[in-house]
Amino acid sequence: MNRHLTQSPAGKDDDGRNANDHRRFAIGARRNLTRGHNSGMSERAHGLRRGGLWAAGLAAVVAFAVLAGRFWHPYYGFTRFIQLDEADARSGLHEIRDHPVYVYDGFNGYDGAAYAQIAFHPLLDSPELAPALGNVPYRARRILGSALAWLLAAGDPARIAGTYAALNVGVWFVLAALLWRVLPVTDARSWCAWAGLMFSAGTLHSVRLALTDLLAATLVVAAIWFGERGRWRGGVSLLATAGLARETALAAVVGLWRDSGKARRGWAANVAGTVVVCLPLFAWVAYVRWKAGPAAQGFGNFTWPIFGWVEKWVEAAHEMAGPAEFRWLASTTFLALVGLTVQATYLLRRRAGGDPWWRVGIAGVGMMALLGTSVWEGHPGAATRVLLPMSAAFAVFAVRTRAGWGWVLGGGLTVFSGVLALWHVPQSPREIAAGRFTAGAYVVRIEQGWYGVERVANHTWAWAAQRAQVSGELAPRQAQQVEVRLKLRAAAPRELEIRGDDRTLWRGRVGEQIETIAVPVPVDARGRFRLEFRTDAAPVRENANADARGLGFALYGVALR
Repeated sequence: MNRHLTQSPAGKDDDGRNANDHRRFAIGARRNLTRGHNSGMSERAHGLRRGGLWAAGLAAVVAFAVLAGRFWHPYYGFTRFIQLDEADARSGLHEIRDHPVYVYDGFNGYDGAAYAQIAFHPLLDSPELAPALGNVPYRARRILGSALAWLLAAGDPARIAGTYAALNVGVWFVLAALLWRVLPVTDARSWCAWAGLMFSAGTLHSVRLALTDLLAATLVVAAIWFGERGRWRGGVSLLATAGLARETALAAVVGLWRDSGKARRGWAANVAGTVVVCLPLFAWVAYVRWKAGPAAQGFGNFTWPIFGWVEKWVEAAHEMAGPAEFRWLASTTFLALVGLTVQATYLLRRRAGGDPWWRVGIAGVGMMALLGTSVWEGHPGAATRVLLPMSAAFAVFAVRTRAGWGWVLGGGLTVFSGVLALWHVPQSPREIAAGRFTAGAYVVRIEQGWYGVERVANHTWAWAAQRAQVSGELAPRQAQQVEVRLKLRAAAPRELEIRGDDRTLWRGRVGEQIETIAVPVPVDARGRFRLEFRTDAAPVRENANADARGLGFALYGVALR
């Protein structure tokens, strides 16, 4: 028998070595191999998970870029976000009328129109501001967005409105990157909290209406993050700046308070920090008062505790039972209210006075309880924007305290109203073409004589009977001559004349197939032109119905070169 395989009764082999030592060595070796194998698998799994989170984050960023990008217009840029209406345009600054700014039909204005006009004169030194805004002292308190637009546009009136309108798009990307680190995003739960804030009603309605709330909330998040990292002075500076975007952001100063215990020196430092944070806003309000007079205090935005919140619940429940055509709007508003309530409830349940994010959140809960009807009313209401710092604090605090999925998802229910804000892109009912060319940008609208603009997918056209007009605007606005290329067809072949500047620019025959006609057109000093289409041929009825239209010719597109 092989001597190496024999073993003595005492448990030792013929060389005197204990067989148990061999077994322990073998078992240890297997464990080390298994541990190394599992460690490798864990690292690979972690890498895959991290890669998946980055991919999901990138997909969310792309989704926002697509949603917001749909509002860009080749002539108006992002100024559809400003929500300037006809009344604002009539009484507004001359810069609004002299440069391309999208104007909504009727009365659809919002606060962004006021902030955009202040951006032309951030020092409030234009006599046109008072009749344009109505209440300059009240509007001018939130100067930061307007001043930033003026600086980024280098004071160029042709760029200021577009810069202000696009400002929140850039701020969204900044907050997305900042919040990714602050949370931090390391798993599905934290990713959902991140997306829940980035696509929340408060965030996306700030973008959609070109308001200052998103800018203020982003600075609050940066300030508290700086404070957490020991950069207290930086945090104080950022929060002081946030107060110039929205005064309610100053409530987040509690997140920068140091744990002073009973030390008088610590409390003195907190008081001093609070004064420093508030000082820039106080100084600016004093300047506004000097330039434009006293401002209304705005205390009507607050009421007795939870009165406004209860009233909103009653209103939201009532609208849920309203007409079916408003059901989606009412439903998303109801879910936004549920989301805010979940956030406040979690912050109230998980008390953590030593956590700066909890303190910011609980300050928001206190504000939420005091908000009045004017802040809650609407779809979903200004409350979702006013409480953005609370929502941000909830997202961070919920992730760091490992809140259950129910809390994270419940707190994110405002995303439905947020996405709805960017879902529908407004279209001018008279616009038939817009684009850019070597000399700038243009927009063309139908005037009298047309049956209206018809749209299917990417195709736009308008029918007329015998006479019709179109008008166009160019930017920059200056006298020049351009070549206008018109796509035309007729219900039946006919002679057509195109006139402009009181003379015939083109005359010829148009058939039933679409054809392109190039016409040299003079543009006046205001960057405008007008064309008139004429035909003596009788129109053709489109069908046998009594209300059938008489069709002569159709315009299928306009391009300039």
